[in-house]
Amino acid sequence: MKKPITMPGAEPFFYSGGEVGCLLVHGFTASPQEMHGLGKHLANEGMTVLGVRLAGHGTQVSDMVRTHWQDWLADVEDGYHLLRGVSRRIYLVGLSMGGLLALVLATCLPVEGLVIMATPHHLPDDFRLRILRLIALFQPYRPKGQPQWFDLQEYPQRVAYSADPTMAYRQLGRLMEEADRCLPQISVPALLVYSRNDPSVPTSEGHQEKIFTKLGSEIKETLWVEQSGHILTEDQERHRVRMAVADFIQRMSGQVS
Repeated sequence: MKKPITMPGAEPFFYSGGEVGCLLVHGFTASPQEMHGLGKHLANEGMTVLGVRLAGHGTQVSDMVRTHWQDWLADVEDGYHLLRGVSRRIYLVGLSMGGLLALVLATCLPVEGLVIMATPHHLPDDFRLRILRLIALFQPYRPKGQPQWFDLQEYPQRVAYSADPTMAYRQLGRLMEEADRCLPQISVPALLVYSRNDPSVPTSEGHQEKIFTKLGSEIKETLWVEQSGHILTEDQERHRVRMAVADFIQRMSGQVS
């Protein structure tokens, strides 16, 4: 059996810095590339940064079919322990599904805080989700279609699968259920970043409101942006998002930019 080959640009990354460590987690069918710009910004602010690659991601889309949400969680936990060896205080930073993984791990690992961006609370109310196994027989992979980005010049740099594995939605749904159960148990400071024009996590479905309300943290903040789609870290308002994440971590850790 051939070993998986990582897509160019999908490699995990590490930047050595100070005692504050940031563990960056990418989203569903994506790769560490979508977190790399944010990681560089945090490193320039003096933080130690590790961007992990989740199992089944950044290789070939068929690899995702064999993975479960617990595999993705284990990858982030491994990254945590690696980062723990060089950092005293760790913040979890996740985009989309990466935010769900951060929420779950915030209840079982000693972290200083977390940042979740464009993180969904639930899957859409779609009857097809109840017959995924049947649909997968005829359509094992679902093409993503045209990109819904504000900055289309940045889109070609994206390293991600061009299709979603149908059966992987079941694992995504189970991860959402686990994250929802964890929300009241979270007590660390949290920053939620969302776009009002995110086609994947639409404002009308109340994802941010549900997570914010259930979150047990005493310190919880929200940043809304307007000129970005789902990939907040790389779309038009990426610089604003990166600065907001760095500012939050610096404030919570008592550091000055």
